[in-house]
Order: sequence, then C-alpha cells, then structure tokens
Amino acid sequence: MPSMLDAVVVGTGPNGLTAAVELARRGYAVAAYEARDGIGGGARTEELTLPGFRHDTCSAVHPLGIGSPAFDTMPLGRFGLEWLHHELPLAHPWEDGTAAVLAPSVGETAASLGARDAGAYRRLLEPFTGHWETLSADFLRTQWLGVPRDPLRWARFMSVAGLPVAVLSRLFRDGKARALLAGLAGHVIAAPTSIASGGVALMFALAAHERGWPIARGGSQAISDALTGYLRELGGTVHTGVTVKRLDELPPARAYVFDTAPRALAEIAGLGNAYRNFRHGPGVFKIDYALSGPVPWTAPEARRAGTVHIGPTYGEIDDALRRAVGGREPRTPLLLTAQPTLTDPSRAPEGKHTFWAYGHVPNGWTGDATEVIERQLERFAPGFRDLVLARATAGPPEMAAKNANYVGGDIGCGAFDGLQSAIRPKLARVPYSTAHPAVFLCSSATPPGGGVHGMCGHHAARQVWRRLRGMSR
Repeated sequence: MPSMLDAVVVGTGPNGLTAAVELARRGYAVAAYEARDGIGGGARTEELTLPGFRHDTCSAVHPLGIGSPAFDTMPLGRFGLEWLHHELPLAHPWEDGTAAVLAPSVGETAASLGARDAGAYRRLLEPFTGHWETLSADFLRTQWLGVPRDPLRWARFMSVAGLPVAVLSRLFRDGKARALLAGLAGHVIAAPTSIASGGVALMFALAAHERGWPIARGGSQAISDALTGYLRELGGTVHTGVTVKRLDELPPARAYVFDTAPRALAEIAGLGNAYRNFRHGPGVFKIDYALSGPVPWTAPEARRAGTVHIGPTYGEIDDALRRAVGGREPRTPLLLTAQPTLTDPSRAPEGKHTFWAYGHVPNGWTGDATEVIERQLERFAPGFRDLVLARATAGPPEMAAKNANYVGGDIGCGAFDGLQSAIRPKLARVPYSTAHPAVFLCSSATPPGGGVHGMCGHHAARQVWRRLRGMSR
C-alpha cells in the first residue's frame, strides 16, 4: 500500500463501494474500511432464520440497481452479478381477489386498473417510455449541479413528477390506480402529501416498464460482492472489522469519503454540529420468513410477482404512512413484501421458500409489529401462518444495530419529505463536500437519496476526483 493514499472510503455499502470504484478506475490509490465483519451495508444476505434459508437483510428488489447510470458503466456481471426477473414486477392485491399490477408493459398495467383509468395511466407514462437513460440520470442527481441531459423531456416529466402523489392520484377515478401510486411512493416512507412522492412513484413505475424490478441471483449480497470484486481488480483494498472513531485512526490520504450518517461523519471528522438540523425519518419493522411453501395469495397475480404491496386502499396507505411519520404505532400498516424464491430457488432448501416483509413504524419505536403485519398478510393470503417454519424480526433498534446508518430504524438514512427530499443533508451548493476540504459524504443522506443504485457514491466521487486533480496540478 502506498505511504499516502489518494482516498480512504469509510463504509462499504453500495454508495461507499461505488465511490471507491469510481476513484480506483481513474487510477487513484483507494482503500475502503468497514466496521462490520462483512461488506455490503444495506445490500447483504444472511441465514437469518434456519440453515439453508438465505435472506436479504435490508434491500431485496432493485429497480434502481438494474437501472443505475453508475452501475451501467461497470462490468459487474463479470464479478458474478446476475439479475433475475419475476413474471410480474409488482402486484397490489385487493380483498375481492383481484389486483392491480405493475407489469413490464404499460398496456398490461393500465388494463389492471380498470376501464375508467386505463387511458389516464397510458397518458401519464407513455410519453416517458423509451427514455430511461436520460430520465434516470436527470432524476438521480443533485438538481442544481449541471443541466439535465434532456432538458425538454425533463421539464415535461417534472410538470407531473413535481406533484405530491396526493395530487397526482386525482388524475384517476377509481381506487386501484390511486392505491398503486401511493404504494409506490411508500418506498421512501413519506406521507402522500410529500412534495417528492409523485416523482418517486412515477420513477418506480417507469423503471418497471423500462428495466424491470429484478432481484440478484443468490441475494443482494451479490451486488456488494461484485462491486468489491471490481474494486480489487482495479487495485483497491477492502478492510473489514475496523471501527473508526477519529479521522487520525485512518491511513494518511488526500481525501476521505464517508458512507455514513451525517452526524457520524461529523463526530469522526471533528465537525461539531455541522448536521444538527438533519432529520431522520420513520423506521421499519421487518420480518424474514422461512416458509414450507409459496405464499397462498388469493389474487392470482400476486403469486407471479416479485414484489407485493399490501395496503390495499389509498386511504389505508395514507393512514399507515401518516401514523409512522407522526410517531404513532402501526394499526393497519402498508406492507412492502418480496418473494425471491419464486424465481431464485437457490435461496432455500428444495421446495421451501423465503419471504421478506416490512411495515412502517415511528423512528426508534420499540414495540412488536408482528401481529399487525401477519394480520395484514392473512387478509390477502389466508393460511399464511400455517406455512411459517421460522421468522426473524427486526424493529428499529435491531435495524440500527445491524447498520449504523439506519438511525432509529430509518433505512433511507434521512427523512425524505419537505425540502429535505431534495436539499440533503443540509443547504449547500455541493452536498457531498463538508467544512473539512479533504472530507466528503457519499451516503444516502446525500442526493439522490436511498436505494441500491450507487449514485450518491458516484456523484461524491466526482467531487473527490476534482479535488485530487486540482491537487495534482
């Protein structure tokens, strides 16, 4: 290892690894450090229930992973990453046994919403299909840094995406379309009135039509492992089991890049109260199941989908999200669920299945949501409990213990509502820079926010190599 590194990355989640790769592929000497014994952050896979059952510890389905402008430029397939697609990306079942679906085609999705809303869905989405490359790059960035790649289409997109989902849903007359949009927006755990919620819902819908909502063969760990393999090929090093409390505990380097929560960075780098106004959002209560068979959904569409949202109605979703944001315990939670073994049987013993589900709860909540979650599951899959061989539960304290970035169980590393949905972690021209000229932030606390896409790391790395290039000159 050189006596002076060009960059040290702290934290090996997808953003930290992406930042390290981006710097290493430009010829810089890079070392990454991780406090846990294994790499991955929110993209990890472990045996949480029974031997032979492999569960994703946080992220499971990756519409923004396969659609990431950063990942698109990397040969991750050469390092073992293989995307697997279910027949349907998503189903949103109703109690009458029917379901809205998010299908690969706009037409099939529109048809599932009912005759009165099919045309409205087509008019909303079709102008943007075929343009994922530019729209994703324009969406997954800091909006005030540079101009859009496709300014006219971006302006048209933002004319609808800039609306809260509470307003956007008024384009539809019946309940299925409204609920589908609200469930999509629920991935950022903000109320439907949040200014960013409409754009999030549309990008997730567009991702299904353009790239799909795949899983990684073998588990989300495959994404982290592929990034690490590429980093090592480029000459970078990775060190696990190293807890960093002060900057001077790290090797000498010209730049330090943190894939951490903002206040953790401030404490390590001696930046005081630099992020005192940064807010963390609601937490999640997650359950991983080992099952003796597939989930017995009443709706046939849900039996073919990789992701199943359980609301079911816009009103129930709105209430569930407002309760989590407002600090009230869950009553009828919106559930985001995934059933990876329908298309990846390698994750469980033959004939058995894994199932992943979480509901939203207040930040730091210490209660047990197992009963309310399973009551919801039984509404749409009667007999579900009879299939449970084992379960592993994790509320906000357990989620935070597994990943220090998930403060209070906030898996998005920062509330995604109000101005903080765009201006994060604080008001600054370059949100990845800090008051220390050699210290940078690349976690999901920076734009564009949560998700396994690596774009926070990608954009932070651009700022780092500008500094390193300037120092060389």
